[in-house]
Amino acid sequence: MHTASAFPAALLAQARQGEGEARGRLLELYRNYLRLQARSLINPGLRVRLDPSDLVQETYLEAHRDFGAFTGTCEAELLAWLRRVLVRNLADQVRKHQAQARDYRREVTMEEELYRASQAIDAALVTGLTSPSVLAARRELGVVLADALERLRPADREVLLLRHLEGLKFEEIAARMDRSPGAVRILWTRALERLHRELGEVS
Repeated sequence: MHTASAFPAALLAQARQGEGEARGRLLELYRNYLRLQARSLINPGLRVRLDPSDLVQETYLEAHRDFGAFTGTCEAELLAWLRRVLVRNLADQVRKHQAQARDYRREVTMEEELYRASQAIDAALVTGLTSPSVLAARRELGVVLADALERLRPADREVLLLRHLEGLKFEEIAARMDRSPGAVRILWTRALERLHRELGEVS
C-alpha cells in the first residue's frame, strides 16, 4: 500500500543504488524544508546579501553531487545530513561576506542551533492540531510543515515566519509588513487556521 512515508523511503532506496533520477526526485522533496531552515539561520542583515534560495540551490547541487557520502537509511538521517551540508555552505558564505552581524561560531554549534530552532518552529505552528503525532508518523514533521507553509498565500506565510521564526512582536511585524498591529493580529490568526487546515489535509 502506497503511503506518504513509503514514497521517500522508496526513492531513498533507489537513490542509494545509484539511480540519478531517483536521487533528484528525492532531494527535490526537501527544497521547501531547506529554504525554511536557511531562513532561520540567516539574519535579516545578512539576508540582504545572501538569498536563502541561493543557499538552498547550492546545498541541493552539492547534495546531489556528493550523495554517495550519505550513509543513512531513513528520512530523519537524510535531513540531518542535508542540514550539515546547508550549515557548511552557510559558513563558507559568511566567511566570504565577512559578516559580523551574527556570531557564527563553529559549524557544529550552528547545526545544533538550527536543529533546536527547527523543533521550536514545528512545536509553535502545530499547536492546536488534533493529531500532530499522526503527521509526524507519516513524514518528518519539519518537512510536512515546510511544504504546508509553501502552499499558503505569501502574506500568510510571511506573518507566520516573522512571528514564529524570527520571534517578532506584532508591532514589529506591522512595521515590517506596512499594516496596523490590529490587522497583523487578524492576519496571523487566520494564517494559523489556514496552516492547520493544510496540515490536516495531508494524506
